[in-house]
Amino acid sequence: MLDQEFERIGKRLFLEGLVGANFGNMSVRAEEGGFHITRTGAYLDTCEMPAFVPEKGDAPREASSEYRVHRAVYRETPHCAIVHAHPVHAVAASLDADIIRPADSEGGMLCPAIPVVTGSPGTDEIAENVSGALRDGHIVIVRGHGTFAAGKTLDEAYIYTSIAEYACRILFLSGRLLRTL
Repeated sequence: MLDQEFERIGKRLFLEGLVGANFGNMSVRAEEGGFHITRTGAYLDTCEMPAFVPEKGDAPREASSEYRVHRAVYRETPHCAIVHAHPVHAVAASLDADIIRPADSEGGMLCPAIPVVTGSPGTDEIAENVSGALRDGHIVIVRGHGTFAAGKTLDEAYIYTSIAEYACRILFLSGRLLRTL
């Protein structure tokens, strides 16, 4: 059942252009401690059972290389689901801004300030920076890399991912992004 939920959200991410090829990953907190995460190199729109990563100790080899970020977020926040995507406009906006302030009404209401943090993929630095940003919010952009969105469900995390990309696209099309730098 969990594999079908991951596939459903993965298909939405692909349809909206928020991920490409086998980029991105997602996870859900497990009742037994730890979390279920997409497998390394997996296409998000296919039905494949996620890997289980315990709260402490080694992660299985098949777990996504971003498991450190997911583990840190679950350790530091009450969030129960995470979506990591590579939305093009959000990534481009992160190259020149330290914070994104959506100009559209939905973005302004639901995520009025989107922090941009640094860190190389798969490192403790990115895990620390993303978990810190998600303590008080639902969405963060890693400079030049992608978004991490968190919420109660995968659907909620997907929505925040979509909102961030939509807001960045509007900022680019309106020319406002350059004026806010």
